[in-house]
Amino acid sequence: MNWQSIWNSIKSFFTDNVWQIVLFFAVLVLGIVIIKITLNVIKRLFAKSRMEKIAQQFITAILRVLLYLVLVLVLLSMMGVQITGIITALSALLLAVGLALESNIANLANGIVIVATKMFKKGDYISVNGVEGSITDINFLFTTINTTDNKRVTIPNSTIVNSSVYNAGANTTRRVEFTFSVAYETDVELVKQTVIDVMKSNGKVLLDPQPFCRLKVLGASSIDFFSHCWCDAEDYWDVYYYVVENVYNQFKKLGISVPYNQIEVRSRTDEVVMPYIDEPLPERVEKVRVQSQKVKLEDASFSEVIAMGKKHKKKKKEEKAEPQAAAEEREKEDTTV
Repeated sequence: MNWQSIWNSIKSFFTDNVWQIVLFFAVLVLGIVIIKITLNVIKRLFAKSRMEKIAQQFITAILRVLLYLVLVLVLLSMMGVQITGIITALSALLLAVGLALESNIANLANGIVIVATKMFKKGDYISVNGVEGSITDINFLFTTINTTDNKRVTIPNSTIVNSSVYNAGANTTRRVEFTFSVAYETDVELVKQTVIDVMKSNGKVLLDPQPFCRLKVLGASSIDFFSHCWCDAEDYWDVYYYVVENVYNQFKKLGISVPYNQIEVRSRTDEVVMPYIDEPLPERVEKVRVQSQKVKLEDASFSEVIAMGKKHKKKKKEEKAEPQAAAEEREKEDTTV
C-alpha cells in the first residue's frame, strides 16, 4: 500500500476544498449556537406562561429534534449529498414506526388532549374505568394513579379520554352525602335535628351552604333520611367518618332505633284446593309426513333420472284429466235434470 499517495490525496483534498471545509464547520458551530439560543428563549417564554410543565417539556423536545434534523440536512447538502433520497427514506421510516407504534401514538395524542384541556392535574382524586385514587404522575403516554390501599395503577391515556372521568379534586370544596335509616316509630324532626347538630359540631364542615337533612324514602323496613354537608376537598374523609360515627352514637343516646330488614310471614288455615282435569292422557296419533320425492341430479343414476321423468309426465296428465272429468260430470247432471 502506497502511504505516500494516500497522504498526497488527503492533502490535496483539504488544499482544494479548504473554504468549503471552513464553511462546513462554521455552519455546524453557528447552527448549534442558534439552536441552543432558540431553545433557551422558548424555555423562558414557557416559564412566563401558564402552560403545564409536561407540555413545555414535550414541545421543547420536539423542537430540539426538528432543529437538529434541519441542521444535519443542511450540512449533508453542503457536502454534495442528495437529501431528496434521505427525506424519502426518513418518511418511509417514520411511516413504519408509526404503524408499529400505533397504540402508543394514540396514547400520545390523547395525552396532548389531557394536558391541553387541563382535564385534571397531579394530586386530584379521580375515578376512571373502575379505578379510583390520587394522580401521582401525568405523561404523554400514561397516567399513574395511587389507590387508597397504596396500589399504583398505570392507565393508558386513550382509556382515560374514551371513558367517563370522575374528578373529585377539580374544585376546592366537596359535598359529603349520607343516608340514615331509622324505625317507623321514630320522631322525624328529632332525627333531622340530631344529624344537623352533629354536622355543625365539626369545624371542618362549612356553614355556607348550610348542612341539610330531610326524610327521603319510606322503605319496607325503615324510613330513610338523606343528608349532606360541604367541606374542603382535602377534609372529605375526615368529615364523612366523623359524622357517621357521631350520628350513630347520638342515635343510641336518644334511643333512636336502626331497624333490621323485616319480613311479614302469614300462616294459612284454609284448605288449599288445586283444580285439575280428571281425564287420561290422549292416545298418540302419529303425524303423517310426506316423503320427499326429489332426486339430486348430480348424484342420481341414469335410470333414476328416466324414472323421475316418467313420474313427472304421469302427474301432469292426471292434473289435466281432473278438470276434464269434472266438466263431464257437470254435463251429465245438466242432461239428467
